[in-house]
Amino acid sequence: MRFETKAVHAGRQVDPSTGAVTTPMHLSTTYERSERGAYTDDFVYARGDNPNRRALEACLTSLEQGYDCVTYASGMAAISSLIEALPPEAPKRIVMPDDMYFGVRSLVSETDIGRRFNIVTADITNLDEVKQVIASEDTGLVWIETPSNPQIKITDIEAVVEMAKHAGAYTVADNTAATPMLQTPLLKGVDFSLHSVTKYIGGHSDLMLGAVIAKEHSQMLENLSAWQHAKGAVPSSFDCWLALRGVQTLSARMMVHCANANAIAAFLKAHPKIEAVHYPGISEHSGHDTAAAQMRDFGGLLSFQVKGGEQEALKVANSVQIVTQATSLGGTHSYIEHRASVEKAQTMAPDNLLRLSVGIENVADLKDDLNQALSEI
Repeated sequence: MRFETKAVHAGRQVDPSTGAVTTPMHLSTTYERSERGAYTDDFVYARGDNPNRRALEACLTSLEQGYDCVTYASGMAAISSLIEALPPEAPKRIVMPDDMYFGVRSLVSETDIGRRFNIVTADITNLDEVKQVIASEDTGLVWIETPSNPQIKITDIEAVVEMAKHAGAYTVADNTAATPMLQTPLLKGVDFSLHSVTKYIGGHSDLMLGAVIAKEHSQMLENLSAWQHAKGAVPSSFDCWLALRGVQTLSARMMVHCANANAIAAFLKAHPKIEAVHYPGISEHSGHDTAAAQMRDFGGLLSFQVKGGEQEALKVANSVQIVTQATSLGGTHSYIEHRASVEKAQTMAPDNLLRLSVGIENVADLKDDLNQALSEI
């Protein structure tokens, strides 16, 4: 099946007991044993497995063309589990990008993850720097985020994977911003593809869920599965059901997200009050050629720098009327946010940068809204 068909059918079947074409929601936390002590379809307790979770994991595995999937209660639960799942014999050194989701930066600086693991940051888009950092010391895991959040940097996945494999390190790609509709890291050699399902896959800003899809069987995958059960950071049946519903329209939504983002990027690039636009669909973007080679389109996430500084950027964010000033991305609504004021001292974002998650509204309305907001400065 092709992607669009998988998104509608993978992991699902007509309910055999009722004939319902929509996957039923199973809210039960426990399951009845047979007279001999066995369980129906191996369902024992909802923390261990659940029909809705199983269906979603099967769907995401199919979309990423992977081996298996493990889902979690949030994207951050998936991220922390991936780090902690490194086998005991693997080096505890992890190479991460200098521009990455702020939640990962906070995880490293505010929890014991930063003390138990040796976190090294590098410009993952600079292959010479990556090669030097990986080779300088034994490395257990190399972290890729492309497109990155919030500066929308593009990493050459295959090139970084080759370096990591040569060093004997696992690789993970945060594929949240691209989605499996636009990019399939596992086919480029990455060991694990990571998603905040909360974002584009769910698509409607009404669920919280994370997922890790593995390319093949490994000790790390065994750890992920075992610890999902033992540590209990599992998604609810309802969130799994919502995600399975949302993913059915992923391909249709992403086409609009991408078309709108391309149009908005061109509009902002030509605007006299904009200093810079960061979007790989623009030919001048440093990662344009790489993105064109490894992505099917350029995504719905961009950032731009307003001429002036922090106050001018905040004025724009406070003046939009259709675009919502809010954290998050990947929903049907367009969201704008001044990342430096959110991330504070740890930020890597310029103080005049605004991140824009372009929704599926009419693009002319979005342009009009941004134009009136920019006229306020």
